[in-house]
Amino acid sequence: MSGILEGKRVLITGVLTEASIAFHTAKLAQEQGAEVILTAFPRPTLTERIAKKLPKPTKVIELDVTNDEHLGRLADIVGEELGGLDGVVHSIGFAPQDALGGNFLNTPFESVATAMHVSAYSLKSLTMACLPLMQNGGSVVGLTFDAQFAWPQYDWMGPAKAALEATSRYMARDLGKQNIRCNLVSAGPLGSMAAKSIPGFSELASVWDSRSPLEWDLKDPEPAGRGVVALLSDWFPKTTGEIVHVDGGLHAIGA
Repeated sequence: MSGILEGKRVLITGVLTEASIAFHTAKLAQEQGAEVILTAFPRPTLTERIAKKLPKPTKVIELDVTNDEHLGRLADIVGEELGGLDGVVHSIGFAPQDALGGNFLNTPFESVATAMHVSAYSLKSLTMACLPLMQNGGSVVGLTFDAQFAWPQYDWMGPAKAALEATSRYMARDLGKQNIRCNLVSAGPLGSMAAKSIPGFSELASVWDSRSPLEWDLKDPEPAGRGVVALLSDWFPKTTGEIVHVDGGLHAIGA
């Protein structure tokens, strides 16, 4: 039996460690039949080492999503490697330290602007860089952390994720005529590299211990990766502008 991504060509950003959702997405995508190419920044050599732990060899491209030169050459490099694309995974987020950890009211705009550029606007710029390779349509999937609420310690990454969620909806509107679907997976907290950069992350994550209907494991990124792979597949052919929660059900529960 063939996998649900058999014959698909997928670009995946954000593979930093084996604990990242992006790594598990890449692993599952390969197991489900996809050809995968990775991007990395600021340390492509780190991603290249991690990529060796995937089931199949894959190329790693240096890509700073705030660098127009990097974005401008992306389609040529990926086109030479894969010929085209059927899917793009946006697993990119960053905020300077003074935009996190309880400093919301004192964060300067320069830091807010960086968080917005890297974490939200880049969904649009990455997709547009890949658009020439998606002549037959495809699926763009990003990763968010539920922006309906103000989370402890998360500070300006919260508004950045809210902007990411809005950006995905507008992209779904504007790219639908080209048969390109744009969706997000809203994952629960995980012990990833991104999480470790948030001061007081354990306080945020502890909410899941008491409120999540399904038991949540901070050390298991695979459920989120499965959600991403499902949205990359043809099993959601008419779903776009959606946010699929892979968070143990916490989003549905009040106090």
